[in-house]
Amino acid sequence: MKDIDELIQNSEKYAHALVQKRFESKKHTVSYVLLDNQPRILKWYAPGFRTNMETEYQILQKGSSKLSIPSLLEKDTENNVLIMGYIFGRNLGDIIDDDQVAYEEKREILLSLSSWFAQFHTFFKDETGFRIRGDPTVRNFLCKETVWGVDFEESRKGKPDEDIAGFCASILTLDPMFTTEKFRLCKTFIESYTQSVEWKLEKLNDDIAYALLEKIPWRLDQEKVLRHFSQHIRKKGL
Repeated sequence: MKDIDELIQNSEKYAHALVQKRFESKKHTVSYVLLDNQPRILKWYAPGFRTNMETEYQILQKGSSKLSIPSLLEKDTENNVLIMGYIFGRNLGDIIDDDQVAYEEKREILLSLSSWFAQFHTFFKDETGFRIRGDPTVRNFLCKETVWGVDFEESRKGKPDEDIAGFCASILTLDPMFTTEKFRLCKTFIESYTQSVEWKLEKLNDDIAYALLEKIPWRLDQEKVLRHFSQHIRKKGL
């Protein structure tokens, strides 16, 4: 993965950008910078990911005025960069992990998140079906008064169940994994979502079980526990 300094040094457009923070990303270079003294996110896509860039561009261009997602400021096709507004908020994963945050506060956030998913699925639904956000990991949400979603390069056509199940799997596997609190939060999240939409979630337990199994290639040391809870949820539910 390239460092943001390489972009700044080799592109006159970003020569005066001041890096404030570098974010972890498996594929791309994502940084919070001051650009013309304004807070911005630069997402510099790795070579070969032009389609991903176009997907995220389309989501932000269409949805940023209606949904709690970053504002799209510019699509720099020459450098494979999207310039977005910066959201001053705390990562949802850090909040869920924080023992100092009361359960009721976490619960309220999950209720807001269920509303976020309902709005996203409703907004992008058309005559061909649903578009899901994709990669619904807890780390792709920020909290600032309300919940904001980020990182939409994996958005695609699909079933809402995939987003809901994937998010539940993400919550359940935060360290410490599969705690009673995390199961309660997932149940609250699912119940709130289903009450907010007109469609039904079919075979959601199966989808959550499968989403847990999908994590195994990146968590080989946790394979046994992931398989155990996958089987448990498939048979008995959350």
